[in-house]
Amino acid sequence: MTSETTSETTSETAPRFDLPEPDAFTQAYWDAAAEGKLLLRRCGACGRTHHYPREFCPHCWNEDEVRWVEAEGAATLYTWSVVHRNDLPPFGGRTPYVAAVVDLAEGPRMMTEVVECSEERLRVGMELRVAFRTQGEKAVPVFRPRG
Repeated sequence: MTSETTSETTSETAPRFDLPEPDAFTQAYWDAAAEGKLLLRRCGACGRTHHYPREFCPHCWNEDEVRWVEAEGAATLYTWSVVHRNDLPPFGGRTPYVAAVVDLAEGPRMMTEVVECSEERLRVGMELRVAFRTQGEKAVPVFRPRG
């Protein structure tokens, strides 16, 4: 069987489920992440900040006054789950890992991963700080204990 007819994938060609696929709108977010900055969207009409990035405000539906702002990078742990099995590449090689929801200092909640922390130390309200997992030129925000 030739390589053109096989359905097997190598680690180099296997799809990855942990890296962003930026589009024209989210490119600024991912470019900032690659520079170690977490961006959020803030509405000039109602003053509220939101995450994940959307072109409109999910609170007041304004489309004209929503801008990118740099986040402080501080968060508190809202909830988490320790993942012991995940068959999607490359997550299987990272197990166990901590999938989490954090409350950002600016208000929004964000799904993420907590790194550099044993599961025994995890506590609701734990203070966290943004960090970035890099893969080539791409970076994804994760959080680690503050201090």
